[in-house]
Amino acid sequence: MISGAHAMAAQFLGLPVIAVASRTPEKSAERAKQLNAKSVEYAQLPSGANIVVIATPPAQHFDHAIFSLQRGAAVVIEKPLAYTLNEADRLLAEAKQNGQKILYAENLGYAPIVHAFIKRAVTIGPVTHMSLRTVQSLPAWGDFTTAEWGGGALFDLGVHPIAVVVLVGRAIGAGEVVAVSAQLEGETTDTHAELELTFANGLTATVVSSWQGSETPEWNFQVASDQGVVRAELMPNLILEHNGEEVSLAAATAPIPFIQQFGYIGQLQAFTDDLSTHATPFMDVAFGRWMMEIVCAGYVSARQNSSSVAVPSDCDRYVSPLQLWKGP
Repeated sequence: MISGAHAMAAQFLGLPVIAVASRTPEKSAERAKQLNAKSVEYAQLPSGANIVVIATPPAQHFDHAIFSLQRGAAVVIEKPLAYTLNEADRLLAEAKQNGQKILYAENLGYAPIVHAFIKRAVTIGPVTHMSLRTVQSLPAWGDFTTAEWGGGALFDLGVHPIAVVVLVGRAIGAGEVVAVSAQLEGETTDTHAELELTFANGLTATVVSSWQGSETPEWNFQVASDQGVVRAELMPNLILEHNGEEVSLAAATAPIPFIQQFGYIGQLQAFTDDLSTHATPFMDVAFGRWMMEIVCAGYVSARQNSSSVAVPSDCDRYVSPLQLWKGP
């Protein structure tokens, strides 16, 4: 599903998709036919492309990124950035050595409604409340609830609201997230996560990310102060409100509005611009690693009965987030 989103963004921008590789020849051939591209094996990438989009499972992100970088291509790495913090550390070092040719694909960082939400949040005075929810049913695609994935609702879905938390915190002057307390539920891995994130200035934000929701997704963000409330709903409807009054949003121009409204088009356009000017992407590897620092502290907290854990934590950087929670 996510590879399709990136492909549609590329098509809208007039960027040709040259080749597709997947875990099976059948899946690769199916997607390649849809995009009028050639089906190849991973070892054949980048196949002449300037950018490789890595939408494989987290355990393959590091190897696939290094492979493409060594062959001259820039890379877009889907969230979560990597399987372990050690891999995230190594990707950051690689990005610095390769002219920042890695984009961390946090699409909400480029979503117009998120930018509008943050712009309004800075106008309401000192924020005293922040809450974010991404609650939905488990996707029918992907192996998100397997141990091999490396983590569940917090590791994969939770990085979206956490990214918005961090961006809002920085914008309103709350500083960085310095501590996390987390409650996780799930059998093999977590299917429901509730977090309390503490900023440097003492403000706390609550985050709920869950695959225990209904078929209708509920993605909404809210900040409040003594002077006002700003609320954004991303799903099931796209709505921005300031003090209860709806704020008009620019109409999407893409044939499939979701690709534009959720930042996929803006993300790819920004990255191509960054590459042409040798600029560091807005959603760079350092940001992706910071998301993993927060996530891993959350899994440590869950293992320690939801105690408050500092960010960054002193956790084992060579194991997956799931292993930080449940052990090897």
